[in-house]
Amino acid sequence: MATLEELRDARLKKLELLKNKGVDPYPADTNATHTLAEVVKGFVDLETTKTAITLVGRLMSLRSQGGLIFFDLFDGTGKFQALIMKKEGASEDMVALFDQTVDIGDFVEVKGTVFVTKRGQQTIEVTDWRMLVKSLRPLPEKWSGLQDVEERFRRRYLDALMSDEVRARFVTRSRVVTLIRKMLDTRGYLEVETPALQPLYGGASAEPFVTHHNALDIDLYLRISNELYLKRMLVAGFPKVYEIARDFRNEGIDATHNPEFTMVEWYEAFSDHHKQMVFVEEMIREIVKEVFTANSFTAYDNEINLNAPFRVIPYFDLLKEKAGITDLDSATVETLGAFAKENGIEVTTADSKVKILDNIYKKLVRPTLIQPTFIVDYPAEYLPLAKKSKSNPLFVDAFQLVIAGVELVKAFSELNDPLDQRARFEEQEKNKTAGEKDAQSMDIDFLEALEYGMPPAGGVGIGIDRLVMVLTNTRNIKEVIFFPTMRPR
Repeated sequence: MATLEELRDARLKKLELLKNKGVDPYPADTNATHTLAEVVKGFVDLETTKTAITLVGRLMSLRSQGGLIFFDLFDGTGKFQALIMKKEGASEDMVALFDQTVDIGDFVEVKGTVFVTKRGQQTIEVTDWRMLVKSLRPLPEKWSGLQDVEERFRRRYLDALMSDEVRARFVTRSRVVTLIRKMLDTRGYLEVETPALQPLYGGASAEPFVTHHNALDIDLYLRISNELYLKRMLVAGFPKVYEIARDFRNEGIDATHNPEFTMVEWYEAFSDHHKQMVFVEEMIREIVKEVFTANSFTAYDNEINLNAPFRVIPYFDLLKEKAGITDLDSATVETLGAFAKENGIEVTTADSKVKILDNIYKKLVRPTLIQPTFIVDYPAEYLPLAKKSKSNPLFVDAFQLVIAGVELVKAFSELNDPLDQRARFEEQEKNKTAGEKDAQSMDIDFLEALEYGMPPAGGVGIGIDRLVMVLTNTRNIKEVIFFPTMRPR
């Protein structure tokens, strides 16, 4: 079997032959009259009228049968079969040049008329052709043959080219983003942009990426969230704002985490987490209905049914129900740490009680939540940017939505009391000093903005990547990010 370098050398020789024949193997212009999808749709009329058409596309297959050369074209809208006849319908020079220089993977332009073969295949009979792009590397036949499956992610352009399923997944992703934007726009939200480079990171509990700006001679952080800037816009008098943004967190990579990911966050003045919970449920239903034309879909061998109202359950009730921790009030850091270790959960000396509980929840509870579940009544120290509950100040007015064991949504009644916010930041600073790396930082500028007055508001954040994972029944976040973060070869 020829090596990749030998195959590339053979294609370079064909490239040289084209140039020697006076052919430009990389012309700038094309003369297509139809996309391949348009040909399929209007095939009957094109065949009846014997209309001459010009098509362009990449060769995905190539086979000779006696005096016939069949090949399949793909242009991104669809596939279509082409035929060059060595004896009729084409000059010998034209056919010979095709035979001598064309490989699978090349882009070509073909002219001719359409017909149906004896096997019932819609086909264009080529009377002339032109090279558009001479490819120098052969396409992979099947990705399943690769020993290193991560090559699919490193060379996603080939992964998508060779797999209809992969392409469809990213089309679904685009549709989901479009639907979210449409629903927010329809409800009067204003799409805005906030800084990706920030002098102080905030809005979430995560470690940041640090970079340096030479002209200003200052360190900057890639945003871990756009929350605090969107809240500043509420202060500025914009009542409904949203942003679909790339966020960056310097954390581990696993099935549901990539250092670079996409979030949609929106904030509505004079709203709260109750109203946003209703909106989120409507949004998820609408997305599923548009994508699947149904109120249910399959995720990870489970039928996800959206016909019934989403379940609502307090956070501590879940820990009691699913993890068997019945006496949370008297539980200490030591007893919870011992319980966590017994269940294979890592615990560090810097971990607070809330941090250990959260890790227990992620390991033992969240994977069991299959049908849509809103989790409410989180400890106040767990969400330092959320407003405390009137009924119990130990809790905050917040919710998370979990479907198929994956956390998709986090939302609050936003904290707008600048003194309470300062106290919460101070508590986070203590946790950071104690060694909790992802504790939030004191943001003096944001506190100053709050002191000018931020209206009561409800805010929501949805992880686009995770939502698409669940909707496309994929278990690895790399499957839904076209260019995931990878270790270099």
